[in-house]
Amino acid sequence: MPAPRYTVSDVMTHTAVAIGRDAPYKEIVALMDQWKVSALPVLEGEGRVVGVVSEADLLAKEEFRGVEPHPDEFAEAAKAGAVRAGELMSSPAVTVHADATLAEAARIMARRKVKRLPVVNEIGLLEGVVSRSDLLKVFLREDDEIEAEVRRAVLGGTAGFTGVDVTVTDGVAALRGTVPDRALVPLLARAVRAVEGVVDVRMDLDPQEGTS
Repeated sequence: MPAPRYTVSDVMTHTAVAIGRDAPYKEIVALMDQWKVSALPVLEGEGRVVGVVSEADLLAKEEFRGVEPHPDEFAEAAKAGAVRAGELMSSPAVTVHADATLAEAARIMARRKVKRLPVVNEIGLLEGVVSRSDLLKVFLREDDEIEAEVRRAVLGGTAGFTGVDVTVTDGVAALRGTVPDRALVPLLARAVRAVEGVVDVRMDLDPQEGTS
């Protein structure tokens, strides 16, 4: 049986601070400071996410203060004169769905170079926000909880792993024992690494007697 996967809905902030298109610059800065966030979703209508204003969008005003931008900076420099969220925001917003895995959310953040993602439903309405720190919460799982999941979902689900035992210390899973075939070792390592909260995997496994 495969290990159950955590999804964005398990770690996200369900009550998200958001703004409308007409929110003024200073109000946006004040909200970010008050709520200690680096970006705010921009909503319209009944709560559809149309963009995101980030610290980077706001910093253009300071970056280009009294400076003539290079030609390749004109698009970014245009935000230096913006005073409303609709002018400052990056659009369309980079978003994620609540049922996405944590790995999927992490890949989106890395590829798009963002620290926070609005979580939206199938029609684009805001459901919450997930941040980099939220994705790291799985590494706060207790060792015994991770160990129990490895035993149940990985070792207990495959007959070939009945000779394997596991201990978890500081998130590092150590597997010892015997396997019927050395070819199973990398498959086992991959399955254990897929358990949320596992930091690393150490293997001390031997083939069963009579096997190679």
